[in-house]
Amino acid sequence: MLFSPVENANIGAENHVADVDLEIADGLAVITIDRPQARNAIAPTTMDELEKAIEAAEGARALVIRGAGDRAFVSGGDLKELSALRTHEEAAAMAWRMRGICDQIAAFPAPVVAALNGHALGGGAEVAVAADIRIAADDIKIGFNQVSLAIMPAWGGAERLAALVGRGRALMLAGSGTILQAAEAERVGLIDRVYSRETFEEGWRSLGAALANPAAADIKRVVSGATPDEAVDAFARLWIADEHWAAADRVMNKGK
Repeated sequence: MLFSPVENANIGAENHVADVDLEIADGLAVITIDRPQARNAIAPTTMDELEKAIEAAEGARALVIRGAGDRAFVSGGDLKELSALRTHEEAAAMAWRMRGICDQIAAFPAPVVAALNGHALGGGAEVAVAADIRIAADDIKIGFNQVSLAIMPAWGGAERLAALVGRGRALMLAGSGTILQAAEAERVGLIDRVYSRETFEEGWRSLGAALANPAAADIKRVVSGATPDEAVDAFARLWIADEHWAAADRVMNKGK
């Protein structure tokens, strides 16, 4: 199915074109940030729609977040739209708002893949590290370059970057605003897999489909720190489920 949150949530102006699309098929939800006029930068309406799309995707067995086109995943916050925020209170409220949305991404019950179809810079890198897995086309760049605007990551990205690459490397990258090529980002552990541009579309769809299986959400909970009791209980629930026995029967009867 194809779903545009703006059509169902009555947000934005009457003539507003949706910033975010949600597609759900065969257990895989795909959220696409589609703002070509701003290189998929995040505006206040984008925040509203992204939050609603994440909520609507709950129940999917895997989630992919991507940008439209091949130039930008997310190019950060939309400065033209956010430049109206001039007080401490307004800046803090915006930061808390988008931090909460990134927390939604991180807490999504099923695996989340950030498919970096284009550059992920500033706030775009923060959205990327909120996902469980980052994959990228080989010609993209990623960087926490907020210091170029004399600000810092505010959407939880600095903390998540440190968890991925270590405190010292996170401080070096975000503190200097270093922008990495995809291969270097993979080497330091910021990106998990790099595809050629020609195979990227097939790659992210294939990975998303592979993750949209009955066990993936429980595996996410286990690798995120579930107790041994919780892990064994999850296994036992999967073991007695009809889907397990249907799959087991196919294996046991193969070749007969």
